Amino acid sequence: MLIIGNGRVITRDDANPFLENGAVLIEKEIIKKVGKTEDLRKEYPDAEYIDAKGGVIMPGFINIHEHIYSAMARGLSIKGYNPNGFLDILDGMWWTIDRHLTLEQTKQSAMATYIDCIKNGVTTVFDHHASFGNIKNSLFAIEDAAKELGVRTCLCYEVSDRDGKDKMKEAVAENAAFIKHALADDSDMIAGMMGLHASFTLSDETLELCAANKPAEVGYHIHVAEGIEDLYDSLKKYGKRVIDRLMDLNILGPKTLAAHCIYVNQHEMDVLKETDTMVVHNPESNMGNACGCPPTMEIMKHGVLTGLGTDGYTHDMIESYKVANILHKHHLCDANAAWGEVPTMLFKNNAIIANRYFKKPLGILKEGAAADVIIADYNPVTPMSGANCNSHILFGMNGNHVTTTVINGKVVMKDRILTVIDEEKAINNVRTEAEKLWNSINA
Repeated sequence: MLIIGNGRVITRDDANPFLENGAVLIEKEIIKKVGKTEDLRKEYPDAEYIDAKGGVIMPGFINIHEHIYSAMARGLSIKGYNPNGFLDILDGMWWTIDRHLTLEQTKQSAMATYIDCIKNGVTTVFDHHASFGNIKNSLFAIEDAAKELGVRTCLCYEVSDRDGKDKMKEAVAENAAFIKHALADDSDMIAGMMGLHASFTLSDETLELCAANKPAEVGYHIHVAEGIEDLYDSLKKYGKRVIDRLMDLNILGPKTLAAHCIYVNQHEMDVLKETDTMVVHNPESNMGNACGCPPTMEIMKHGVLTGLGTDGYTHDMIESYKVANILHKHHLCDANAAWGEVPTMLFKNNAIIANRYFKKPLGILKEGAAADVIIADYNPVTPMSGANCNSHILFGMNGNHVTTTVINGKVVMKDRILTVIDEEKAINNVRTEAEKLWNSINA
């Protein structure tokens, strides 16, 4: 057994939201009890003890939309790359990277991403992968990294027509193989989805092939109306908006995750609500690519289950929280916007979304929940309670405050030292493969 104590415990459990000098008792992969530090240590004197030293103890973060394949892009300069719009960014940067990735580089990209996730307190990751240079077994390579580091993850491969029919079919097959593998796994640490790029790179025939190869237990993970070009393409080719096209092709539903949803109207929001389709907002990526600000506040008012992701732009969910908070205030010219919506997305909805794929309750510290627990060395100078803890996180913390990360009951980082791997050796491996990738791209 393990006790994590002597901290301010934010549980996300409405029945017991906050404990001063609280503790969490972990037995194997689940939380056995939450209570006062003194009481739990007295009741379980032989349990291993981790001292939070007056910091904050809370559930691990969940990232609902990541892009592991972008991990080696930091500082990369591609010859001739001078984008003029979103499509140029996709083809000139991201599709160029994914066309050059080897299987080993895919694995090392996953190592880099998951290491950063652990260091920022992210314990569950939904990734959307692409490596059209090497498709087969790419999801399994990512899984190898996830298992080595102990991160809970849901994976998919990005099906697209952009590189021809053969690669499209190979991508569908990779999804189908991994989904079958994940469904047979009983660890509750791995899941699979049918990954789709976006409407404008997917024909009806391709989507029909995806449907034919997708088990009923899972849904789709797709970029939706991220750029205005996606909407224009759908209107021109099919005479309907993106959400209507996906509805007609039976893509939407409670197991489907629609990323971005920037260019959607009121009718489409109604469709998302009626189909119980999940949406994920990625504020920094939307701003960085100049795609526009999605109507996320309005989407949530429609009752659509909406979570928060990073799109690979960062692995720090608190950073994404900060940006989403100010983006919608600025966009709506309303200082009262987003105070409630964004923390709901991050702390409540991300867990609801993740639990459509994982069995043990996530994002909460209570008896029977998954033992995904983090410690942050934040000791506030103002009063802290369950009523104002979100404001403390928003204005006083960032991912670098995380000192200890426990996933599925296993301590994977303690006092900022990774316990599951030799971090220096692992990062050197990443650097080696990154240099090879850069040389390949600019050869």
